[in-house]
Amino acid sequence: MTEDDTKSKEEPGDRDGEKDFLPPLEFSSIAILLYFPALVQLGLVEDPATGGRQENLSLAKRNIDLLDLLKDRTKGNLEPEEQEFLDGVLDQLKLAYLKKADLVKM
Repeated sequence: MTEDDTKSKEEPGDRDGEKDFLPPLEFSSIAILLYFPALVQLGLVEDPATGGRQENLSLAKRNIDLLDLLKDRTKGNLEPEEQEFLDGVLDQLKLAYLKKADLVKM
């Protein structure tokens, strides 16, 4: 072994001794991966990549459908708070989609 091999190496993502934020290993972290992009695609939040708001209802619907699929596939296997979180996310996204698609007048 060389001296370089024994030196402490930085973890991937380390910069100047700081670690990147990693979301917790929880069910909500999986749902967020579909939830946040759906919010962006519904035009409810700014796109972090562009800083602007734009709508893509077909992509929003796809993410909502994927969350519905996740709900169906995990039925009976979630903790009560996980189920409540997923139900709340889906309710919020579905209502926003219906408003944006002009299917519901409120």
